[in-house]
Amino acid sequence: MNKREFITLIGSAAVAWPLAARAQQPAVPVIGFLSGRSRDEAAYALAAFHSGLKETGFVEGQNVAVEYRWAEGQEDRLPALAADLVRRQVTAIAATGGSASVLAAKTATTTIPIVFLSGADPVKLGLIANFNRPEGNATGTYVFTTATEGKRLALLRDLVPMAQIVGVLVRPRSANATIQLNNVEAAARAVGQQIHIFHANSAREIDTVFANWGQAQTGALMVLSDAFFNSRRYQLTALAAHYAIPAIYELREFALAGGLMSYGPSLTDGYRQVGVYTGQILKGAKPADLPVVQSTKFEFVINLKTAKELGIKISDNLLSIADEVIE
Repeated sequence: MNKREFITLIGSAAVAWPLAARAQQPAVPVIGFLSGRSRDEAAYALAAFHSGLKETGFVEGQNVAVEYRWAEGQEDRLPALAADLVRRQVTAIAATGGSASVLAAKTATTTIPIVFLSGADPVKLGLIANFNRPEGNATGTYVFTTATEGKRLALLRDLVPMAQIVGVLVRPRSANATIQLNNVEAAARAVGQQIHIFHANSAREIDTVFANWGQAQTGALMVLSDAFFNSRRYQLTALAAHYAIPAIYELREFALAGGLMSYGPSLTDGYRQVGVYTGQILKGAKPADLPVVQSTKFEFVINLKTAKELGIKISDNLLSIADEVIE
């Protein structure tokens, strides 16, 4: 081999080596993030999800990619969005933002791992076989959003003991509506509380409920858990303030938005856990081997500023048991 041939050989090898090295690098896993909410109003939840991913060593843009699909409060879009993620052959699907999102993902695939955030009992929804051994391709976090109606009703009665009728706002299209109404009706019967059920499936219907509020002669309001209601929390809390209605909501986010009181699970903690489980699945864990995590962190929040604006005095007893008081 002459000198020129030797130099050519070395040069060719130098070019081929980085190409070969790049070809041998493993493909970056892709997560499908499916939500019934919008990205803007779910920003805090998305940050918690990324925090959970980071706990397992994954950072978007570095060693994992995320395909986002937001239904923007339009649940009828979710089946098509879930099917699109399946066609793209994502590594795992994080299904959040309401039970409709989880059900859409479960319908779309029986093979791609699903990590869900469910407010309703995932066994009753048919998502898993049991909590300790989920079986199938789904696992996740159960945040008990449909198991706190009785507690919220009790807190509202403590706040407004003279309210003969309590209004209950439900979204009939919610997958959890029947379970929620059964729970709240049972809780009301147990304490002899009269309730009046209001229905709203859209922002316009929410406006109508408040506009007709006085006709039902209700003295307080309990807003039942729903991803759509959460996305409309600023509208709900503003209307409650405008009509001077004492109200209790499920999530801390409502109190931060100006709502009077909230009691329910920590949604932020739930999203973080979804991120943790998604990261574990990317590392090789199987959904069937990951027990469904059940909420243990609940938050009772009072917005004292809103109480003063409504002319409501919060009792020392309620203040003493609050986890957070916003002033």
